[in-house]
Amino acid sequence: MSKNTPKTEEDNGSDPDPTKIKPYTWPSLAKPMKLPHPQKRSVRPLFSILLLIVFAATVSFRAVLRRADVNLSLSLSAWSPQRKTHVLSFNSTLLKYASVDISEPRAKQEIEQLLEGNFASQGRYRTFATWRRFDTHLDLRARSSNSIQALLRSPRFYRYWLQFRTVLHDWARKKTSFDPEIMSDLIRSVKLPLTNNSKRYSSCAVVGNSGILLKSEFGKLIDSHEFVVRLNNARTTGFERNVGSKTSVSFVNSNILHFCARREGCFCHPYGVDVPIVMYICQPVHFVDYTVCNSTHKAALIVTDPRFDALCGRIVKYYSLKRFAEETGKSLDDWGVARDGANFHYSSGMQAVMLALGVCDKVSVFGFGKSGLAKHHYHTNQKAELGLHDYEAEYAFYQDVIERPWKIPFISSKFKFPPMVQIVVFML
Repeated sequence: MSKNTPKTEEDNGSDPDPTKIKPYTWPSLAKPMKLPHPQKRSVRPLFSILLLIVFAATVSFRAVLRRADVNLSLSLSAWSPQRKTHVLSFNSTLLKYASVDISEPRAKQEIEQLLEGNFASQGRYRTFATWRRFDTHLDLRARSSNSIQALLRSPRFYRYWLQFRTVLHDWARKKTSFDPEIMSDLIRSVKLPLTNNSKRYSSCAVVGNSGILLKSEFGKLIDSHEFVVRLNNARTTGFERNVGSKTSVSFVNSNILHFCARREGCFCHPYGVDVPIVMYICQPVHFVDYTVCNSTHKAALIVTDPRFDALCGRIVKYYSLKRFAEETGKSLDDWGVARDGANFHYSSGMQAVMLALGVCDKVSVFGFGKSGLAKHHYHTNQKAELGLHDYEAEYAFYQDVIERPWKIPFISSKFKFPPMVQIVVFML
């Protein structure tokens, strides 16, 4: 027997006492056990069960979170039932009113008359058939009863006339439809004809004409952009330190070209004959000026798509209606009287900003704003604003472009707004 084995009463030769409980002294219990300790056998199954419980709880919790996330997203997009009803009712009214062009019936009638050759109501265009720029020639032998020289039309006139009818007809046909995707088409309709490539400009500066630019010293910053847009032929000579000198495109309304058409050779190039012009049409009859001037311009003369014009018109009218309702509390039906609805129009600057948003990766806006200490235009002595524009509504639009582009109506959700900054001048 091993020395370490404890002796029992039997080993000592004494009889065991049947009344005593014999202690359980199996030798192996005094040695390290090879089998797991009884406590370890009980912990391991418990630990496994706990792991399974934790795993099941985690999976269930993640599933709940996913459902909650979906429900939260849906609720954020659809709003609560009470909020949804109020907001959509208000916005749908604004959208409805903003979608109506009060001047459309008048414009449609004017287009029909022009296509028929009727210029009776077009002011100086009443003499369209004898306009000297159509190279008419004089037959000195032909005189009317009241001794007024009769002018005979040249073949050149008919070429202009056919071109005029063609571009007006195409423009009028597009004007009848609204396209929320038109912003995504600006690369094709404007950028491609200007540069012969479809790559977006890396950086663009849209330079407004506000007098707040004076003493701003933004010239170098403006010229550092790849693409610089200037408005309505505002001159830069003498103002280079504040407004820069670089011009990539001159963005004008057709009234500007109308005045240029009076000049010999239809000169309309304050930034140089190689600088292209992008123009939106204010009046259909201005296609007369476009037809003549386009034949003499060395650089491109591009007319904006009327569907792009319509989009700009709806957006500005939406913000103007919203501002009118919030500030006056009056019915939207009263807006047309207050804003001269038939002549209401967005500014050239607003559409130039829209153009830049469609063709640029980054947009910087200069010279948009006003101050009681500054002139209306930096290059003129004009002090008053034009009544047909609602500049405050346009400023609200710019603010949404910068901070809340998802709130801008009428534009397709597929279009992604590039980042835009408005360079502000503080007048001291």
